[in-house]
Amino acid sequence: MTDSSTPLVNADYLAPVNTQTWVNGRHNVRCVKVIHETWDVRTFCFMAEQPVMFFFKPGQFVTLELEIENKQVMRSYTISSSPSVPYSFSITVKRVAGGEVSNWLHDNLTVGSELAVHDPVGNFNCIDFPSDKVLLLSGGVGITPVMSMARWWFDTNADVDITFIHSARSPRDVIYPRELDHMASRLDNFGLYLIVERMENGLPWQGYRGYLDAAKLDMISPDFMEREIFCCEFAPYMKAVKALLQSRGFDMSHYHEESFGETPVSAVEDAIEQAEVALAEAEAVNQEDLLRIEFLGSGKSVQVTAGETLHTAAAKLDVMIPKACGMGICGTCKVLVKSGETQMDHNGGITDDDVEEGYVLSCCTVPKSDVVIEY
Repeated sequence: MTDSSTPLVNADYLAPVNTQTWVNGRHNVRCVKVIHETWDVRTFCFMAEQPVMFFFKPGQFVTLELEIENKQVMRSYTISSSPSVPYSFSITVKRVAGGEVSNWLHDNLTVGSELAVHDPVGNFNCIDFPSDKVLLLSGGVGITPVMSMARWWFDTNADVDITFIHSARSPRDVIYPRELDHMASRLDNFGLYLIVERMENGLPWQGYRGYLDAAKLDMISPDFMEREIFCCEFAPYMKAVKALLQSRGFDMSHYHEESFGETPVSAVEDAIEQAEVALAEAEAVNQEDLLRIEFLGSGKSVQVTAGETLHTAAAKLDVMIPKACGMGICGTCKVLVKSGETQMDHNGGITDDDVEEGYVLSCCTVPKSDVVIEY
């Protein structure tokens, strides 16, 4: 525990001459603050051991590298802070029943705790889809990526007309209420609308009640057809929102969503399971249909079918490539292809520069020929 009389950061630490910028790769960071947002939600704030300016696109996420019960676990969380405050970044985490990582963070991560983090990635962000009129839709802890966007526009005095609709279970479950009120009170072009599913005794409420539906959307944002829409929550919420927008003829090319929820519990277990399935399927495949995958770092190679991923090939050899999502989102499983042809179907977890240099995400890349990987 850090002595409260000792400052965590001093002026010399942040001197520009000593500052580096966040580049691709793995960084060691230290928890410098824990904020209790609601009864089951906490924000964890991090800084690098050596001064680093954390530049990212609002809405993107990072992957934490943790050790839980002597097992390495990778998990991705959206950055809830804004890059306008560049010397630190924050994640906001909800405690959930059975949530291995979220509950571990709540129970174990304190000021002074150290961990490793992998660089930010993600297509869900407001920089790649600029607009002067936006509609932010969120529910529960799905507020975090759109809150990062709102903070960015607020801090940079951006000329963006913002309608922010957030849904929560009850008044006590609304995350960042005071900060949202502050933004709305300071900006003429910031409309804040909160909806709670149910009331609780003793808690006053002057906002909307129930669920976001067509009537509420028309009342709150009659010009939603003209806005760029960013939506984040669990799948049922987003499914309902998409159905509503499609029924009204909304141009879905201006709709962007981020599914919110924990990724697989264990990358190792997931990789082994994929390998077992692949091995069973491979028994029926002719030898001439197999492709050879070689890993230079281990000196091992294996034959796979054209439809198997590079990550599955590695798992067959007990070459454990870190992975947090399995969908080409988190960017953790990046490897360098030295030779051979591959096909990658990712979801924003890798930059164009990395692709040009020959990197791929092993979880969503399949070989089209024999392949040599530097790993």
